[in-house]
Amino acid sequence: MNIPSELKYTKDHEWVKIEDDIATVGITDFAQGELGDIVYVDVDTLDETVEVEEVFGSVEAVKTVSDLFMPLTGEIVEFNEALEDEPELVNTDPYGEGWLIKVKVSDTTQMESLLTDEDYKDLIPSS
Repeated sequence: MNIPSELKYTKDHEWVKIEDDIATVGITDFAQGELGDIVYVDVDTLDETVEVEEVFGSVEAVKTVSDLFMPLTGEIVEFNEALEDEPELVNTDPYGEGWLIKVKVSDTTQMESLLTDEDYKDLIPSS
């Protein structure tokens, strides 16, 4: 299972890549594997400020729908529009082309509560 060390993680199986005050957010390799084939990604909070741990959208897989939770409070400034036509990018490249949103972080101190790759590895069941 791929868990890049340069990223931060949440207990809700999202990854976060911080560049200045912009955070790119996606779901982890573990999460996409648990969900199965993703057929639709819904983010209706673009240009809105969403609080940490609030729902910002959902992913729909063949058998289930799963809410997406904000890892950090901030304004959602971009949605990965490639997912409208190719939601399966979340399955095939969860840490690259399958990213979900970009967030302008409003409280950088919240970054301290994110998990390291080692913390995240401890959270998920070993295969």
